[in-house]
Amino acid sequence: MALPIDPTQFDAEDIGEKRTTLHMDHEEAIEHVREAFTREGFGVATEFSPSELLNGKIDADRDPYHVLGACNPNMADRVLDASDGRAGGLFPCNVVVWQEEPGVQTVYHVSIMKLARLAGMAPDDEVMADIIGDTGELVEAAWANLDTAE
Repeated sequence: MALPIDPTQFDAEDIGEKRTTLHMDHEEAIEHVREAFTREGFGVATEFSPSELLNGKIDADRDPYHVLGACNPNMADRVLDASDGRAGGLFPCNVVVWQEEPGVQTVYHVSIMKLARLAGMAPDDEVMADIIGDTGELVEAAWANLDTAE
């Protein structure tokens, strides 16, 4: 089945993709990311380690990989209204930390607000543009907090 859109046409800005490297232990990086996002009004609604799960269930031998499900309640409330509840299918906003090698962690994020709009789950209108802009500012501020660790 062919996709109705060409994903190669999107760049990092289109999907709100962010990536950085932290030079610290994996557990320390997880805590650092959690604190960086919490300082900007995000709560961590859920978190889990796919690597621990897969290593335990199917002996996958994966390096440390952790998902922080961050959520800013005000932004979540706004996007649920703007999308007739459909954007909730992408909740929470995930920030991923994976170990490249001991002492080197990658932090990765994409904007669920932008993805919801691109996937047709949220409108392409001024209200949604404002939500994307406001959420983007919060993520940028949280991301700036990560730079203090390098």
